[in-house]
Amino acid sequence: MTREERERRRPVDDAGHGGGSGHAGHAGHGGDSGHAGHAGAQYLAGSPARVAILRALRTEPRRPAALTDAVDATRTTVQRILAGFRDRNWVIKRDGAYHVTSSGRRVHDAYEDLLTAVDCAERYGSFIAEVERLDDEFPVEGLESGALTVADDRDPLAAVDRVVDLLRASDSDEIRSVSPIVTQRYNEAAAETLDDGARIELIVDGDVVEASVADFGPETDRALADDDAAVYVAPEPIEYGLFRDDDVACVVAHDERNSPRCVFESSEPEILDWVDDRYAELRASAVPLSDVVDLSDVVERNEPS
Repeated sequence: MTREERERRRPVDDAGHGGGSGHAGHAGHGGDSGHAGHAGAQYLAGSPARVAILRALRTEPRRPAALTDAVDATRTTVQRILAGFRDRNWVIKRDGAYHVTSSGRRVHDAYEDLLTAVDCAERYGSFIAEVERLDDEFPVEGLESGALTVADDRDPLAAVDRVVDLLRASDSDEIRSVSPIVTQRYNEAAAETLDDGARIELIVDGDVVEASVADFGPETDRALADDDAAVYVAPEPIEYGLFRDDDVACVVAHDERNSPRCVFESSEPEILDWVDDRYAELRASAVPLSDVVDLSDVVERNEPS
C-alpha cells in the first residue's frame, strides 16, 4: 500500500467524519500513550487534510483561501485545522498568511521521515528480515535508493531473471559473484559474459558442487580450463547470493527451498562496501574448484569415444 493510500484510509475528523475531535487529542484524552508527543502525532496522522496543509505550509506561507485550493478542502475544514496548528504552536499568522514555525517544521520533517521508514519496512521488510537474520551489520540506511525485485506466485522466476539480466548487461571487466545454487540459466549467462571478454570470479556452496559437476559437465570443464573463470568452493553453507561489478552490488535472498526470492541492487557506497566485505570474507576461506573436483572425471569426459 502506498503512502497516499494509507492516508486516504485515515478518518478525516476535521470535516466531521470518523474519529473524535482533534482538540480532544491535544488535551491528552486520546488514551494512555505513554509519551507526551503521542497526542500531537496522533492528531496529525488522523487526517490527510492536516498532513496536506502542513506540507503546503512547509513549502511556503499561504493564506486560508490558497490552502483551500491547494489541498482540496472546504474553507471551514482549513480554518479548523489551522486553529489546531496554532494551538500546538506549529504555525503562526503574519500579514494574513500562515507560516510554519521551527516546531512545525520539525514535526513535519519527523512525520515525513516516519512515513519513509514505514514505506521502507513494507517494501523491504521480508528482505531485511532474511539478510539481518544472517548478518546484523547489513547497512539498512542504504535501502532507500536501491531497487528490489521480488519473486511471487505471478512471477516465481523474477529474482532469477534479474540476476541473469545483471550478468548479461554488465560491461565491467571483472564480475564477482556468490551463489548457494548453480542453475543452467546462470551458467548460460556466465558463458556469454566470458565470451564478451569479462573475467568472472564465483564462489559456490560446497554442498552443491558434486551435483553441479554431474549436471553441468561442459560448464565445469570450462570453469577449470578458462583463465578468465575462477570458481571457488566455500567450506561452509552459503545462505545468500552476492553480485558485484564496477557499478552495482546486489544481494540475493533465498527462501527455505533455496530458491532466489529477492534481489536488492544498489550503487550506494555503504552497500558496495558491505558486499565487498562479505565477498572478501567468503573468498578467504574458499578453495579453488580444482581442489575439490576429481580431475580424472574431466579427462574422461574429454577423451574421444
